[in-house]
Amino acid sequence: MQSPIVSIDANDWRNTPGRPEWTAAVESGKVLYFPQLAFALSDQEKTLLRPDVRDPKSRNISLNVDGSIKGVAGDAATQAAVAAMVTRFREQTTALIAGLFPDYMPLVRMAPTSYRPSQVETRAQSWRADDKRMHVDAFPSRPNYGERILRVFSNVNPDGQPRVWRVGEPFEDVARKFLPRAKPYVAWQAKALAMLHVTKSLRSEYDHLMLQLHDGMKGDMDYQRNAPQETVPFAAGSSWVCFSDQAVHAVMSGQYMLEQTFFLPPGKEYNPDASPLAILTRMQGHALVAADQR
Repeated sequence: MQSPIVSIDANDWRNTPGRPEWTAAVESGKVLYFPQLAFALSDQEKTLLRPDVRDPKSRNISLNVDGSIKGVAGDAATQAAVAAMVTRFREQTTALIAGLFPDYMPLVRMAPTSYRPSQVETRAQSWRADDKRMHVDAFPSRPNYGERILRVFSNVNPDGQPRVWRVGEPFEDVARKFLPRAKPYVAWQAKALAMLHVTKSLRSEYDHLMLQLHDGMKGDMDYQRNAPQETVPFAAGSSWVCFSDQAVHAVMSGQYMLEQTFFLPPGKEYNPDASPLAILTRMQGHALVAADQR
């Protein structure tokens, strides 16, 4: 398997212009890795690198688009300090994406920004939610109709521990393995899920198939062990970028990470034909998203 990692020698969040080969790589499901691109912390911010800064009732700390923070344990000063740190990360990742992919920026929709201070290895989750199993991102309750999930990650571990991922094979190879096993899409079932508010809107056939791929991969332990994959230790002080709906990945270990998500409308990639929506549409031979859902 050709390496799914593209290493880029850049250390400036605000002055890293993109290159066509990087764009082609990330839009084909590869991960852009910036070993020297650190999110630098002030001395005050370094005091926030402790697991008990997270409210135990929350999985992660999250900065909402409106600037409000949730998931922080502590007094108002701690809340404000965490919010300021995560806000600064949001600003730097926005500048990075604007430089790498300038055509995306007028179109992307900002998602909440997360700070993840907990240790990956100690998380107890169901098999569907277990991100230590290789998968592509898909949302059970939030259909997205082919909207892309572009994510920027930064490892801020103060003890030099890497964030270890497994990164798998190309998306089309996954689809060829798991689409034949997928349950067929049933329109009345999608309508019932929406009426019962299990989903926030009507689940399209595309969203159904993405969930089938997600669950099929996670539920197949032979695939998890033996599928083509590369173990990648993202070093402390590094950052990386990928479309997490296309890059096959699993998070094996690590602690203290910041993450920013951007949603890109379907068909607005530099090469829309390389997207999961386009790949699955070609393989199924018919439209997977209704015209009024686009």
